[in-house]
Amino acid sequence: MGSGKSTVGSKLSSETGLPFIDLDKYIQTKEGRTIDDIFNEKGEDYFRETERRLLKEIIKKDNIILSCGGGTPCFFNNMSLMNENGITIYLRMPVAALHSRLLNSKYDRPLVKKMYGQELRNYISVTLEEREKYYRMAHHTVEAINLEISSVVKLLR
Repeated sequence: MGSGKSTVGSKLSSETGLPFIDLDKYIQTKEGRTIDDIFNEKGEDYFRETERRLLKEIIKKDNIILSCGGGTPCFFNNMSLMNENGITIYLRMPVAALHSRLLNSKYDRPLVKKMYGQELRNYISVTLEEREKYYRMAHHTVEAINLEISSVVKLLR
């Protein structure tokens, strides 16, 4: 969450000419409501099941760039599905950088929208530590703090 997956995905799409799909936006379109509304109305379990179902639908497409939510790789067998169907990249960011980014965009993120200061920093640190084992399963890990798109494009060729 906040590592720049959607931004990088969009830029990669421009560089490569491949279509870009943001999984969260795809879910919102298919569900006809925001991620926040899905969480509030149906809960996280429903969201994760929907996310999985739509991920399976998307990965059937050839030659796309997909940006998934930060939790996507950590549920069901999603990371294995992505690894089996394409090249996966983990955009690694330090906690301090994620904290700064999320402070400025947290209202769009249901899991952190009511967190501030140290509570947010602690959540990021704990969540990243829990999720790291899934993220490390990606084919490539890229330091995202000063990322150059050209270096990511090379990983795709």
